[in-house]
Amino acid sequence: MPREDVLRNRSARRRGTDSDRPRKRRPALGPSADESEEAALLSALTGDDPRKAIHAARRLGALRHGGAREPLERLLTNPDVRLRLVSASALGNLARPASRAPLESALEDSDRHVRAQAAFALSRIPDRRSVPRLVRVISQDESALVRNACAMALGRIGERGAIPALERALTDESDRVRREAIIALERCQDPAVAGKVRRFLRDPARRVRIATTVVLGLKRDRDSVPDLLEFLENADLWEQPALLVALGRIGTSACGAALARSAEHPARWVRVCALHGLSEMRAPQTRAVALSKLTDPAWAVRGAAALALGKAGNGADARALGPLLEDPSSWVRRAAIYGLGALGAADFSGPIRRALDSSDPEVQLAAIWAVGRLEIREAIPTLLHLLEGADLHDASARRTLVEGEGAVRLVSDAPVRLFDALVQSLATLARTGRDPSVLDALSAARSRLSKSELEQPARLPAPWEMGEGTLSRRSLFAGVRDDR
Repeated sequence: MPREDVLRNRSARRRGTDSDRPRKRRPALGPSADESEEAALLSALTGDDPRKAIHAARRLGALRHGGAREPLERLLTNPDVRLRLVSASALGNLARPASRAPLESALEDSDRHVRAQAAFALSRIPDRRSVPRLVRVISQDESALVRNACAMALGRIGERGAIPALERALTDESDRVRREAIIALERCQDPAVAGKVRRFLRDPARRVRIATTVVLGLKRDRDSVPDLLEFLENADLWEQPALLVALGRIGTSACGAALARSAEHPARWVRVCALHGLSEMRAPQTRAVALSKLTDPAWAVRGAAALALGKAGNGADARALGPLLEDPSSWVRRAAIYGLGALGAADFSGPIRRALDSSDPEVQLAAIWAVGRLEIREAIPTLLHLLEGADLHDASARRTLVEGEGAVRLVSDAPVRLFDALVQSLATLARTGRDPSVLDALSAARSRLSKSELEQPARLPAPWEMGEGTLSRRSLFAGVRDDR
């Protein structure tokens, strides 16, 4: 039985349910509402029933309903702490610049949870004018929860004027605040952040050590390599993945040797991260290590090896990836398709075309990407059929769950990713062949999108595995006419 099936069945037994039995889900709040529901929610928001008002605030925040902004801002001063808390959360979901001043005032609330939620909300409205108030709160507030939220907000705003306050927060008694201050300094583009945080590799708190490792890797700080290698010798299984990725980003020869040794670690996730690190730096030993791990007993390691070989191998290595197309794990099959596409393995166009009909959406997305990469023109009819049925606005695959005191939006993006992958591959094929049917289909697909949807980032497959950059959806349609 594939490893992922074992894990799924084990998880089902913990829940006391049969893995094949449909799970009963709590009714979820949908992403849209009709006008009558919106009117009822707005009425409940200003009504006398606190429970209905709390529900309405969560729902309107999840909907990002602009008409709820002013009523929610008034609730920030309500005597009921529950209403103040949920309104601050909802205003964060709305992310309207006009809410900045009321949320800044809420930083002085008597309840620490409200103050923290107001800081989180301000992080969703990255306005430099909020920095002085956040700096004062992070320096003076007695609650570590609030100081942590302020550090996060300052990092997301990214104003360099916050650097002195964040440096002071590095000595905070709370490890959560220290961790968030380290991350925020990197986001504020502090040029000396590596030297300031290197000493925290020896912090007593694991989360602080991991955050330091991540920042040093992002900065590609070669001066930190001796400290990172020393840390690797004594790191636990929670710390090693971040360390190995950081070493891969820094990319010295000493880093490559350490990653090759870690690829033999008994823990499978350590081997996975070592392969990821080797593929990042494309070290001389990457190809040999990746080839040796294609037969690893752990499916995650086989998948990581296929991706690493796609980035660091050559065309002759495609034959080694071929058997993985029949692997029982869908993750490995997906990785093998990405690797074959990156290696330019046109000899495997037949199996890749068959994968377009896979029932696994991740395998299908990988095949769509590879078809465009390898310019397999025989797959155009299948891609056109898939594009005709692809719906960017498929509400059945999206849901919103409300948990705790704040609204947490969980949106399935499978329809969006499928649509973007199809457009990317068909646009590539259209540029090489100028097929009128392809151009017509792309033009029709573009006409289905609003202006704001065209400006959004495209959700393309394999962003990190194969080095894809972030593109706007409009750029995917470059050279395609708009029929509207």
